[in-house]
Amino acid sequence: MPQPDLVIFDCDGVLVDSEIIAARVEAELLTLAGYEISAEELAETYAGLTFKDIMIRVEEKSSIPFQVSLIDRAEELVDRKLRSDVRAIDGVREAVAAVTVPRCVCSNSRSERIEFMLEKVHLLPYFTDRIFSAMETPTGKTKPAPDVFLFAAEKLSANPANTFVIEDSVHGVHGARAAGMRVIGFTGAAHSYPGHADALTEAGAETVIRRWAELKSVIAALSEWSEDA
Repeated sequence: MPQPDLVIFDCDGVLVDSEIIAARVEAELLTLAGYEISAEELAETYAGLTFKDIMIRVEEKSSIPFQVSLIDRAEELVDRKLRSDVRAIDGVREAVAAVTVPRCVCSNSRSERIEFMLEKVHLLPYFTDRIFSAMETPTGKTKPAPDVFLFAAEKLSANPANTFVIEDSVHGVHGARAAGMRVIGFTGAAHSYPGHADALTEAGAETVIRRWAELKSVIAALSEWSEDA
């Protein structure tokens, strides 16, 4: 059976149920700053982006200027909530352990945040020395840019065309597809919404799973089939 060179996991909303926690904090800060938005709306529209990029997009949409200090405030408050509240998504440990080919994490979060979240939920040993933060790549470009995915593939000697990425956000799917990788969408986190699976498919995911128990068989099935076959 063909095997992928590499399996890449996004972190927030894929390994850990952190997107909704961050969305609640960030939505409250934006609302207090003059742009009223719910956590659910923020998660649906902007999941997968850094808070800095969310602020830029909201500023363009609303013409409301935000103070730059809001970024540091959001980072501080989100970190605090994640340290106390973040949980692993049900079934993720077994799913990650079942991936016997090289695996890594590619995320828009800072590596420090990724590491403390994965340590808290006992996933860090599965990704030792294989955590890639988009902000800490040579270009510093975050998803939906493909840079973090390509950087990880280069470091781990993987062919992008034979790499699978598990992503929960449209922006992440766009980045992985731009890197020439194959994408499996994931909708099993608390921030998932009606139409989430369709949005990921339209963005370029080959298939979408809701439960981690599906991952092993899906990778096996997709490995047998490729657009080039």
